[in-house]
Amino acid sequence: MQGAAANDKNREALGRSRGGLTGKIHLLADSGCRPLARVTSAGHRHDSLAFAPLMGRLKIARRGPGRPRTRPGRVLGDKAYSSAAIRVHLRRRTIKATIPEPADQVKNRLRRGSKGGRPPAFDAAAYKQRNVVERAFCQLRQHRAVATRYDKRDFIWRGTIDVASIRIWLRHPVP
Repeated sequence: MQGAAANDKNREALGRSRGGLTGKIHLLADSGCRPLARVTSAGHRHDSLAFAPLMGRLKIARRGPGRPRTRPGRVLGDKAYSSAAIRVHLRRRTIKATIPEPADQVKNRLRRGSKGGRPPAFDAAAYKQRNVVERAFCQLRQHRAVATRYDKRDFIWRGTIDVASIRIWLRHPVP
């Protein structure tokens, strides 16, 4: 009986945060503000926990024949995704990371002196393109069912997000 109760709790993707019961959408978008992959989680879960499942769902269609790519050229992320594990994951897959380092990580690295290592590479010019993800979220939130989330079950909310994503792709096809 406990297993069924735990399974029901995971099916809802609701978590208590400052705003009450909420859920999060973690999204990968292309340069045209079109959703490529998404994962939902409870509102109180940290963003970095969804990174590996999100990258696992990524499929980028090729212009010609062939299977879809699973490695983007560059990943732009905010400070929530600045962890050693994420940077190692991207480095192993030869994906360039443009993720700013939070102030506490900078302070800890400097406190360790020469043992703290070098700061991670950061391309400020490329980071200016991160607004693409915010614009993709705004397009998703244009759909009232995604923005308000009246659905209790996670699989229904994910379906609503998928329908909204399909509508975005139909409005803004690949040139």
